[in-house]
Amino acid sequence: MRRQSALLAFCGSALAGATVLGFGALSDPLPPDVTYRPLPTMPFSEVRKIDEAQKDAVMQRQRSLLERRYDLSDKPMDGVMMSGGMKPVQDGVRVKLPEGTSWDDLAAMTPAEIKDRNLLPEGFLPLPHVKQATGGQVFPDHQIDEIHAREMRDLRRFDVDFDLPDNLTPEFPPPVFLTTHPELGDVSRGQLLTIKNFYELTNGIITPVQMEGLRLLLTPFPQEEFNQTEDRKVADQSTGVACLDCHANFHTNAAFHQTPDVRPQADRFRFDTTSLRGMFNQQIHGSKRSLRSVEDFTEFEQRTAYFNGDHVSATRKGVNLPDRPNQVAMMAQMQNIIDFPPAPKLDPFGRLDPAVATPQELAGEKVFMGKGRCAECHVPQTEFMDNNMHDLKLERFYKIGQVFNDFVAMPDGPIKTFTLRGIKDSPPYMHDGRLMTLADTVEFFNLVLGVKLAEQEKKDLVSYLLTL
Repeated sequence: MRRQSALLAFCGSALAGATVLGFGALSDPLPPDVTYRPLPTMPFSEVRKIDEAQKDAVMQRQRSLLERRYDLSDKPMDGVMMSGGMKPVQDGVRVKLPEGTSWDDLAAMTPAEIKDRNLLPEGFLPLPHVKQATGGQVFPDHQIDEIHAREMRDLRRFDVDFDLPDNLTPEFPPPVFLTTHPELGDVSRGQLLTIKNFYELTNGIITPVQMEGLRLLLTPFPQEEFNQTEDRKVADQSTGVACLDCHANFHTNAAFHQTPDVRPQADRFRFDTTSLRGMFNQQIHGSKRSLRSVEDFTEFEQRTAYFNGDHVSATRKGVNLPDRPNQVAMMAQMQNIIDFPPAPKLDPFGRLDPAVATPQELAGEKVFMGKGRCAECHVPQTEFMDNNMHDLKLERFYKIGQVFNDFVAMPDGPIKTFTLRGIKDSPPYMHDGRLMTLADTVEFFNLVLGVKLAEQEKKDLVSYLLTL
């Protein structure tokens, strides 16, 4: 009954959206109870015409949701920059509280009380895709513009735009650090790695095997919305998307997609592109799939991120099946030498060096290791992760089945522990990007874990996270 109610809510919301936004005929109908993605029911020219007419309303609806949930303004921390030194880290809690409540009020309540009174801040709920019924990869403007300038390849969709402001996204282009050459620092020389410049930037630094892996990671292949068929979402026939279009310089540019691991469409949660830094030390990959090697992940991404987990949809669009020993292994070799940014205040065991850390940072480490319970999953000795999956059971705090812009909020279930090394470089946070700042993240876990941190302890913890 719960599933049926959620699906009916999705259908009603979608129909209401069509009426309220003046959509008329929906150009890309996705029945909420299907497993396989249906073929288009209209000519491409008609689909594009309808999508373009709907776009402003779609984006305004998403902007309204974001502005209702968050303070999106530009509030940089004083003197705190991301690892490339070009972009400031954003300050402060951005999730908006329900009227008449405070963080202390919420922390004093039980999950059941918060749920019954509907007091969980909406910004703590799963974040919907900008166009939930259609889904697909959406790139930020920086990436779109740079790839077009360097390769004359267009990553701009005609139905949606990227929805978060630039101040709440990672530095672009991010620096690239190698485990094999830590003495070189950023080997990207401030440039975005592309199929046009990768050889010049890395020749003499990486091995021939790694060079071939890098070439493959930068080669575009057909993707669900970026291909040559009539159900694409780009104006011109497209050669597709490269792995490093999302994982820009092996980090993240905040491009987002929908998880390939959940059906039906209404329940598929937004998935924020994760960083590939530190892959050498990770034992599971994928937020939900728990793939056991980077080779498995690299191979399986062609069926998941590229085609929404629908291998049937892939064949007609130009599926790419990389050869396991001669291509996948080389791609994995390249990914496995990407290092974290330097953290000069950490000792070899992942602990702060008291000789260089500030009193506030040391106080934050104490909270992290103790009262905050952060280190129980983010273990310092293993690059601030535990190579396990955990279920926070956030649904203790909210009513399942609420609908936000056609997305049905269902339980997240187990999600892998992401590393915290270099975390200041990776906004927004959580697997779906629902938390805009580190301060938001501290408030979220303070509530969900019930650790009842004092205000100064929260500030100390943010100060500590910035050292990682």
